[in-house]
Amino acid sequence: MPDEPDLAGLEARRARLYADLGLVGDFRRGALNAVRRKCGKPNCACARAGHAGHGPQYNLTKWAGGKTVTVHLRPGPELDKAEREVAEYERFRDLVGQVTEVNEAICEARPAAPGSAADEDPSGPGGEKGGSGRRSRRKSPPR
Repeated sequence: MPDEPDLAGLEARRARLYADLGLVGDFRRGALNAVRRKCGKPNCACARAGHAGHGPQYNLTKWAGGKTVTVHLRPGPELDKAEREVAEYERFRDLVGQVTEVNEAICEARPAAPGSAADEDPSGPGGEKGGSGRRSRRKSPPR
C-alpha cells in the first residue's frame, strides 16, 4: 500500500477534522432547482413551440417523513440564504465522511492492548449469565 500515516498522524488529522466540524454554520438538507413551467393558456407566449416557459422558479426539495417536500423560494435574499445553507450541508456531509474514514483507519492501525475487554470471556466468571440477584414481582391479575 502507499505510505499510510502513522497512528499519531491519523489522530492529528481527526482532531483537525473535528475542529473543522465545529466551524460548520447553519445548514439544511435538500436540493435547489430552477424550473420553468408552461401556464397552459393557449394564447400565452409559453404555448409556442421552442419557448422555455415562465420562470425560472426556484424550489428547495427535500425528503421528510417519507414524502418529498418542496418549498418555493423567491429570488434574492431568501434564495441566497438557502443556497448558502445547502452548500454548508454538503460541506458537513463531506467532513463527516472524512471523519468516518480516518476513524476506520485509526481502528485498523491501533494495536489491540493485552488484557483488554476483547480478550476477556464475554460470559463472565463461571461461564453463566450474571443477571441481577432479585426476582421480579409477579403482577396481580386484572380485576
